[in-house]
Amino acid sequence: MTLHDDALAVLRGWRAPDAVEEALRRRYVTHLESAPDGMWRSSYPDHITAGTLVIDATGDRVLLNLHRKAGRWFHFGGHCEGGDATLADVAFREAHEESGLTALTFHPEPVQLDLHTVPFCGDRGEVRHLDVRYVAAAPADATAVVSDESLAVRWWPVGDLPELEPAMHALIARARAVLS
Repeated sequence: MTLHDDALAVLRGWRAPDAVEEALRRRYVTHLESAPDGMWRSSYPDHITAGTLVIDATGDRVLLNLHRKAGRWFHFGGHCEGGDATLADVAFREAHEESGLTALTFHPEPVQLDLHTVPFCGDRGEVRHLDVRYVAAAPADATAVVSDESLAVRWWPVGDLPELEPAMHALIARARAVLS
């Protein structure tokens, strides 16, 4: 099974929590059905990306990175690479690479879909990331490191978060529900 096939299977089987994400799920599936390179940066202007929100084992803190190019706090995530066998592999690899954490317990199913426009993803102009988001729990004593893709990495108490995109608040709430 290819990464493309895996992503199609995951997205065809995923149960969206609301009508908005159901419409996104259908859009992602249609994109993959019509674009053989839909998982890769070569697919323009839309391509699939994946990421992981890291939350501590208690559910009281989330680990966010201050994205170098966007200058905003986000979960960990990014583009598919040749060694990725599954969509979950993309999300898990990005979490490991961008946080430095190795002892993460991953939830196997996506918890959120989010489509966002990115102005700095290449020289062709704006692209749309069709993002598939997962959740992972970190041990209470986990110490993260800053990667080249981040300006900072920091644990945030759920009750004292920085300014975030609205979808990030929904992702955090779903992560806490999944891991409780």
